[in-house]
Order: sequence, then C-alpha cells, then structure tokens
Amino acid sequence: MNTLEQLRSGELAGSRRLKLACGLTAFPREIFDLAETLEILDLSGNALSSLPDDLPRLHKLRILFCSDNPFTELPAVLGQCLQLSMIGFKANQIRMVPAAALPAGLRWLILTDNQLTELPAEIGCCQQLQKLMLAGNRLADLPPEMAACTRLELLRIAANSFTALPEWLLTLPRLCWLAYAGNPFCEGVELASLARTSIAPIAWGSLQLAHQLGEGASGVIHQADWLQDENSQSVAVKIFKGQLTSDGLPLKEMTACLGAGTHPNLIPLLGKIDQHPAEAHGLVMSLIDASFRNLAGPPSFESCTRDVYPADKRFDLGAVLRIAHGIASAAEHLHAQGIMHGDLYAHNILHCDEGNALLGDFGAASFFAPEDWATAEALQRIEVRAFGCLLEELLQRCNAVPQGHFLRGAVDAEKALKMLIDLQAACAQETINARPLFAEIGQILSGLKSG
Repeated sequence: MNTLEQLRSGELAGSRRLKLACGLTAFPREIFDLAETLEILDLSGNALSSLPDDLPRLHKLRILFCSDNPFTELPAVLGQCLQLSMIGFKANQIRMVPAAALPAGLRWLILTDNQLTELPAEIGCCQQLQKLMLAGNRLADLPPEMAACTRLELLRIAANSFTALPEWLLTLPRLCWLAYAGNPFCEGVELASLARTSIAPIAWGSLQLAHQLGEGASGVIHQADWLQDENSQSVAVKIFKGQLTSDGLPLKEMTACLGAGTHPNLIPLLGKIDQHPAEAHGLVMSLIDASFRNLAGPPSFESCTRDVYPADKRFDLGAVLRIAHGIASAAEHLHAQGIMHGDLYAHNILHCDEGNALLGDFGAASFFAPEDWATAEALQRIEVRAFGCLLEELLQRCNAVPQGHFLRGAVDAEKALKMLIDLQAACAQETINARPLFAEIGQILSGLKSG
C-alpha cells in the first residue's frame, strides 16, 4: 500500500504499480507524474465517483482497479486509454456502462456487485475479451452482439435476474468456466437438488475449533475436533460468509456441495452444521492429509484465464494419467447430479505426489436439468473444454517419455502420451458438439491407466 505523502514527495517516481486507499474524493493529479512508467493503478476503497478527462495521459496504463467506490457509471474516459486491458469496478453503484467506456483491447472486465440492468451492444466489439465478471447485478439478458466475443473463456452471471440462459451463450467456441446460479431460471433445479439431499446435522456444540486452515471469498475453514460420545475425530469446518463473491452466492455453493454426493475424487462431506449461535451456515468435511497441496496457483494479471504453476513443476506420465482420470471421473459424477462445477481449474485441485487428486471449491457451481438434454449436453461440453485446458497444462509439464518405456508393464508410454495429446485436442476443440462427454473421456483414461 502506497501513501499520498509518498506520491507527493516524489518517493514513488518510476513506479510501475500504485495502490492508494486513503479516503480519496478526487483523483490525485500527482499520479500523472508517473505517466512514463505506471502500468497498474489500484484506487479501490476510496470515495471516488469520477475520473479525470485526461486519464489517457497515463499512456502505459494496462490495469485499473476502482472497486469499493461510489461510481454510478463506468467512466467513458476509459475507452480512450489505448493500453488498458483489465478494468475492475467491483462493489460500486454502477447502473450504466456507456459504449465509449470499453477500450478496444479489453481482456478482463469486473463489474461484480453493482446495479446493472443492461450492457451496451458495443461490448460485442471487444474482440479480445476473455474474462467477464457480472455476478450480483440486475441483468435479465445479455446483448446478442456478444456472440461475436469468440475469445470469451470465463463468464460469471450468477445472482442476477435471468429468466433463461441466452441461447448464443452455448455456442461460444472458447467458453470454459461459466457460473449462473442464483438466477430465476434455475431456481427450480436448485430447490430440487436440495430436496434430494440427505445429510446428517452436526451440532455446533460438538465441534471444538482449532487453528484456521484457510479463508476464501465465500467462507473460513478451521481444523476442528468433532466430539461423538467418547470419541473425537479431526475434521475441517467451513463457515460460510453471507456476502456475494465474484463467483456468486455462498449459499448456492453450499447447495452444490450438499448435492454433489460422494465420490473418491471429491472432498468427503460429513455433515451440515446445526444450532450455530449466530445462525451461520456451515459444513463439516473430512480433514485432508497434509501431503495434499494445490496443483497450481490461480491466474495472474498476465495469464488472465490460465493458472500459474511453479517454474520447475513437472509430472511423470503416470501422475498425469491419475490426475486426469480422477478429475474427469469427478466431473462425470457431478454432471450426473445436474451440477456444473464452473471453476474446473488446477488451483481448485488438491493432489499428492502419487497423482491422487481431489476437486474442491464449488463457489462457481451451477445447476441444470438433465432431462433438458440439448442444454445439458451443451453445458457439459463447456466444462469439457475447461478439462482440455487442464490436460494441456499437465501435458506441457509432463516429463519426456523414455523410448521403449512401458506403463505398468502393459501400455506403451509413447502411445499413451500420443492418445492423451489427441484427447486434449478433442476436449479443447472449438467445434462444441464434437467434444466428447466425460463418460467417454473417463473410458479412454481408464483404459490408459489399466493398460
């Protein structure tokens, strides 16, 4: 965090990044002193409602955050900032997005938790758009011109007012990660999923919380002891927050966790918290062995939609097969329950060195009606493309196969690798209807594993 005093004293001269959160009511003119170097500007958490008309003087500005401010309109001047590719105005009071506010090179737009009822048709001209986050607005539709946004890969429209999914949405060739829970059109399937759920209540008084294991946008996870008669079991307890996240509503995440059921590649769910003193919602899960860790880190500003792996991260072919098969099997299971994970990413996968994998984080999960087979299959094939991206990342980091090596003494490793490469291409292809479903993917991977 920088300070206004540092900026005014010239201490920040030459900075590429600047973050100011000090109750600003007007844009500090001293920021223009950094015009020759400034690329990332974060003015979140202030009291700003406008930006200066000469903002394009910051001619190297690539990324701008103005979240948690009282803007009521996305500033039109943004469209004149020629290098601007990422814009974040989360949790403002924005009711209007002028067409002029959209830069030609826009890749990533965050307008979560605002008051939008519509977007301009001109958003369809944003040919570079890859990531669009609109959860928690009042949108009932998207402009059909957005069908031209063929590079769009991640879309969040949860907790809005949609009465149907736009049909063209299911034809976007690169869409991988879609979240739409909490809209009127899917309320019925969400309620039906809850009605099918049978999960044991676990009294809050039987849980003794220990240290915090982690905290995400939707909740806090603690290690705890679950006392049952004279026995005690170490568990993980997640207490959900009530606030909207960038993916959607935390309670929809809990509904998806409950509806997911049991699978070897999902974190086991033991029960639902009952009798919390503050009436908070929460789940009790198995405590995962400390040898499990995240497969990768989340996307960076530069990678936009792709996860970030340690530079030296490598996998042997057997581990790639086990991870891929486990996650494909988990996704097939979820789809059979009418659930889209919506965030099938390496950073949401826990794994150990042997390749055992667990898919977690249901914050972007959405529900669909399996009996509406046309829509259901189109949605499933969107998630198949996400799996194709994951498989591509694993293959890029797969150790070279020694010539003549055999996997488990039966499957020729070079042949297995070639089949994996072909499978990845099939999953990621832009012809949506030609992508395999997870049942077929699982069969292919199972055959490669067993030989």
